[in-house]
Amino acid sequence: MTDAMKELRASLLAAPVIWKGDYPYFIHPITDGVPRMDPEVLNAITKLVVDRVNWSEIDVILGIEAMGLPLTAPLSMATGLPLIIARKRSYGLEGEVEIDQSTGYSRGAMYLNDLKKGERIAILDDVLSTGGTLEAVIEGVRRAGAQVSDVITVVEKGGGMKRLQGNYPEIRIQSLVRLEMDGAKVVLLDDD
Repeated sequence: MTDAMKELRASLLAAPVIWKGDYPYFIHPITDGVPRMDPEVLNAITKLVVDRVNWSEIDVILGIEAMGLPLTAPLSMATGLPLIIARKRSYGLEGEVEIDQSTGYSRGAMYLNDLKKGERIAILDDVLSTGGTLEAVIEGVRRAGAQVSDVITVVEKGGGMKRLQGNYPEIRIQSLVRLEMDGAKVVLLDDD
């Protein structure tokens, strides 16, 4: 196991857990923006993601608001590739693509701007649970005439990964860490 993976895993195991009704919810700076983000954890995530994609086959990095902002900025700097963010508000720019985003806990519109036909996209997201957000973003990228080559999510929990991999076998979809909640405890499911 790399030092970067050890750093990420340790930060997840130390994440505070709160209860929302009968549901335990882990709070982590990469997924929630609180508590404060340790730059070493962000650096570890960037290193892990850089090593998992053939960046010579990617034209643009795409992040998803809100946590896509801190996740993709250092990745853009490390790879030298431009980034775009799927935003939760419309800017009305020419070519803007509206996405109907629906997850297990929210519903609303998102917007993609500045995608060009034929561009190869790598998406970096914080958490994959149901896969609703990522599926909507992938379909929005396709409507813009671009193609998603890779999707990496920092944390995978729930069954959304298998569903997305089944629906999009041509896209390399992976996570850095798989976890589940056992009461008020975060349980990591992978050894590396």
